[in-house]
Parts: sequence; C-alpha cells; structure tokens
Amino acid sequence: MSFGDEHDGQTRTRLPDSTPTTTRPPARSARSLVAVVGVVVLLVAAIALANRGDGTPTTSGPPAPTPSTTQAPTAATGVRPVPGKNGPLPAGFAHDEQGAQSAAANYAVALVSADILKPDRRGDIVRGVFTDAKIGEMETKLNQAYSKEFLAKLGLDEQGNAAPGMTYVSRTAPVGTKVTAYANDAATIDVWCTGVFGTAGVSSTNPVTNDWFTMTLALRWSGGDWKVDSFSQKEGPAPVNTDRTASDADAIAKAVQEFGGFTYAR
Repeated sequence: MSFGDEHDGQTRTRLPDSTPTTTRPPARSARSLVAVVGVVVLLVAAIALANRGDGTPTTSGPPAPTPSTTQAPTAATGVRPVPGKNGPLPAGFAHDEQGAQSAAANYAVALVSADILKPDRRGDIVRGVFTDAKIGEMETKLNQAYSKEFLAKLGLDEQGNAAPGMTYVSRTAPVGTKVTAYANDAATIDVWCTGVFGTAGVSSTNPVTNDWFTMTLALRWSGGDWKVDSFSQKEGPAPVNTDRTASDADAIAKAVQEFGGFTYAR
C-alpha cells in the first residue's frame, strides 16, 4: 500500500510518507465498479492515516541531493545482482546510481506486497526497507493503518489472510526507474510500476484489477546500504486499456499460486 501527503486519484496498498496509488478497474458493470471504488476509498483512507502522524510537519529526510544532470534509461548493465539478503529482501546494493535504482525497485515491490498486510511479516519488511531512524515510526504507522478493522473491510482476517477459497493478490512489477537527484549518500528515485490487486474468488466483492502508478523514494546510504527515508506515490502513467476479456477468479488465483514473484528487481 502506499502512503503520501497528497492523493491525486485512486490508490492501492502503500506505506507511510507516500502518496497512495490506485487500481484502475477495466470496463465492468456498474455494480462491480462501485465495489472496486469502495475498496479503493478504504485503502486511500488507511494511507492518509499512516501519513498524518501527529499533525506536525516533518523536516527529517536526506539532505537535498544535487539534481541528476543525465537522463539515462534503466538498462541491463551486466553488474551481478546483490549477494546478500536482509530478512526477506535483497541487500548489499552498490553505492552508486545503479545501486540506488535497484534498491528503489526492490523496495517498491515490498511496500506494495500482500505481505505488508500480515502483522507477522510486516516488521521484517519495515526493518529491511527503512533507515534505522524511521523503523519505529513506520512500524507504528503501518500497524495503525492496517488494523483489524481495516483488514476486515478488505475481506481479510486479523492476520491478513483471505477467507477459505479466496486468494488475496497484491503483486507489483517495476516497469522502469529514473534518478531525479543523486549525491554520495542520498538519492531520489522514481519507480514506474504496474501490478495486480484485489481478492480472487467467486464471491469476491473486491475483484482483482490492474493499476499503474509511480513511487518516489528518497533514499539514504545508511549502514552500508541504501535505505528508504521517505516515499510518496501517485497514479500513472497508464496506457490505454485494451478490450481483452478478463480472466475468471479461478484463473487469476491459479496464476498467482503457480507463477512465483521475482526475488530481485532490476
């Protein structure tokens, strides 16, 4: 999920200090559309809660890095993936622009994953993604945002699990990354993403839909690795939807179970 100070559309699953993203449902019946919009509203409300904090403006964050003077698309470089792991996440990113982009892409996937809704997995993600100074704050915000009541509105139990016969889906795929600012110990990276989100099941009131959004992550070089100091999210850029017939709930659930997610992005 995402969290942010501003919201310019629908939203999906985000984290504190970020702007929520939304799911753009394909053409559906009016009843289904209303159900999807209802769930989106719930997600946006959770993100707003997590970002609200105590109402005092935050001044923390990495020092203003020097804007990047080069516009280079993300491309394969031949550099080997990171060898280490920090809990469920890759670790040991290179201390350069490419390493910052790799870190941002992997963290975007983690922050909008189904696991972020699970109390027993959330702590590992927060500790693997954020700087030490932000861990406590983010754990508190996320625990408040993803409360038992909120999860129930998504059709999940207090452990973040879907009802028997249902499969909750929240899987993000980075399409590309862009360095908007870079300094030796700080970087700001935009990650353009797409993904699928919702609950697969015959009786689901939150059908799985796709979404396009951009996450902006402010990174800091901390403890020998790139970590997130703050982030935001906005919708788009989104391509024109095709008229392809949507798969049924069973096909979506089967795909999620049979196609494993990538362990390393970019």
